[in-house]
Amino acid sequence: MGIDPKRSRERMVREQIEARGISDPMVLAAMRKVPRHLFVEEALRAQAYEDHPLPIGHGQTISQPYIVALMSSLLEIRPGMRVLEIGTGSGYQAAILAEMGAEVYSVECLQPLYAAAFSRLTKMRCFKVHLKLDDGTLGWPEEAPFQRIMVTAGGPDLPRPLLEQLDDPGILLIPMGVKKRHQELIRLVKQDGGIKKSNLGPVMFVDLVGTHGW
Repeated sequence: MGIDPKRSRERMVREQIEARGISDPMVLAAMRKVPRHLFVEEALRAQAYEDHPLPIGHGQTISQPYIVALMSSLLEIRPGMRVLEIGTGSGYQAAILAEMGAEVYSVECLQPLYAAAFSRLTKMRCFKVHLKLDDGTLGWPEEAPFQRIMVTAGGPDLPRPLLEQLDDPGILLIPMGVKKRHQELIRLVKQDGGIKKSNLGPVMFVDLVGTHGW
């Protein structure tokens, strides 16, 4: 592979994450521990800790380390929380959330990615991640409600089923935009029956595909 994974993780956290102002100790500890290089194809492992996304096949990517850390921090995870992730992808984001102590329910719509993530997470004994092959825009109603929901793909609008499956209080993160691959990161906080919406700036995610997506 040509890299020292432990040193690479430490450098990634120090130069890409802490340097950009993320200080949540649970996020930093998880990013230091989870072996990111095991979530990409062997030919790309030497690039696993670099400051950019990487392809994982089928038009999908594993997000830039900073984005993974940022979204994990914005969810304000506490141990024992039930978290719904839409878009399993490589499984890396789910593994980070589980390492932070969450019980993660992750939905992937592409069978090859689902199968690869299932195999990867099983080998790593990451038993706090539960996977489902389905239309992510419908959520996971059988396991709802969820205290936190994270969508790792960008859609034109907020899928109503996800908002309905968000607990009160709860936090939902989703990239949204009227143009594909150009979105704003939206944070919704549900509390006492009301919704507070925050726009956290431009991002670029793969497309959210499904009944309530593209």
